[in-house]
Amino acid sequence: ETTRAQSSAAEKKEPMPGSMEEVLLFRKIQHSFPRPFRKVFPDKLAAKSVVIIPSITLDQEILAKISGHVHYEERLLCLLMLLRMPRTHVVYVTSTPVDPVIVDYYLHLLPGITRHHALQRLTLLSCYDASPKSLTEKILDRPRLIDRIKKSIPSGNVAHLACFTVTKYERTLAVKLEMPIYGCDPELCDIGNKSNGRKIFKQCGLNVPPGFEDLKNEDEIVSALTELKLNNPSLKKAVIKMNDGFSGEGNAVFSYEGIDQGSEWKQWIADNLENKLKIVAGDLSYKDFMYKFQHMQGIVEVFVEGEIKTYPSVQCRINPLGDCKVISTHDQEVGGESGQVFLGAYFPAKEEYAIEIGEHGLKVAEALEKTGVMGRFAVDFISVKEESGWKHYAIEINLRKGATTLPYILLQFLTDGDYDYENGLYLTANRQTRYYFCSDNLKSEKYIGITP
Repeated sequence: ETTRAQSSAAEKKEPMPGSMEEVLLFRKIQHSFPRPFRKVFPDKLAAKSVVIIPSITLDQEILAKISGHVHYEERLLCLLMLLRMPRTHVVYVTSTPVDPVIVDYYLHLLPGITRHHALQRLTLLSCYDASPKSLTEKILDRPRLIDRIKKSIPSGNVAHLACFTVTKYERTLAVKLEMPIYGCDPELCDIGNKSNGRKIFKQCGLNVPPGFEDLKNEDEIVSALTELKLNNPSLKKAVIKMNDGFSGEGNAVFSYEGIDQGSEWKQWIADNLENKLKIVAGDLSYKDFMYKFQHMQGIVEVFVEGEIKTYPSVQCRINPLGDCKVISTHDQEVGGESGQVFLGAYFPAKEEYAIEIGEHGLKVAEALEKTGVMGRFAVDFISVKEESGWKHYAIEINLRKGATTLPYILLQFLTDGDYDYENGLYLTANRQTRYYFCSDNLKSEKYIGITP
């Protein structure tokens, strides 16, 4: 199979996936993006095409622990709102076909555009493959589908890829399609992991929970947990996070409850690590958690306590010209047994601190821009109300679109408005304020068996 792939790549004169030749070609394509972006993007009447690849190209084992993850590919259907621009074409690719009823629902939301007109500029393509492999890998396995994507772009249209996540697979696809991605170069993705996120926050002068980065194995976790307890003997809990965990999966909460004050703490923690650890992904065993941690590496930090505690998030965008912008703030609802799982969010964040966390998010965006990061991303915080006001702890960076990005995109296209981060308010085109609550955890036994 490898030989066939090599000969096939040689015939088409395409670089081998993951090769330095491919990396350099991808960078060349990305570097060509600013010129058409400057010319075409501000013009709502310009002829352009967006190829949407809603692939959740993340760790498949952790992803499998998230109920209903197969439907994540429908999250980016909010981008069908791009059809509001009368000369914009959208190509949307999924693993399995999206029910026409769902597509019609989104098209019905388009203000001032008929369904018929929108459908003429929408191409829906499917791999007809429900296997657990990521969507982008499925597309790469289908050369004829890649050709169909190319042929779906009208002649003369400026085109780019919009992806949920950008990994080496999306890079390979971009090179095959000869299209830039409005997203972060996968070579830079590690900048946003848990360890490097903490380092960036410190560089920006933001508060972070006391903790340790770049931990490699169980022994280093034990040492870090011991050090945290020695530095703060009243500490009740700490959080262990894999570098590339997401949606709270990949996290575990360690409880110091029952620690013998007269004993050697490091030995007690080593002896009790397994039975005092609450793993967020409930069906991930302790052995598997530690195996994955050793593979991904990660951090240990203090579990932030507080009588009044919130979980705000700031969404930012760095465009191909290097301009940084705060595009929204949210207060996240988290839950589950560990209190680490995203359930929903209120927009915008609380009036008391929306402006302040927006400023924090902009500092992070400006630091990331200097490293070459592009596209949408989010910065998550834990905020605790103290006597003197709110104290914000920067927790993590998500260098991808996420659950808080998508409802905002929908709102923006519905109202033709924008978020004013300097005032912490969203204003429509006619200067009215808008608010919402969003959730991707609406579920009920009564829904089972009901069609879309």
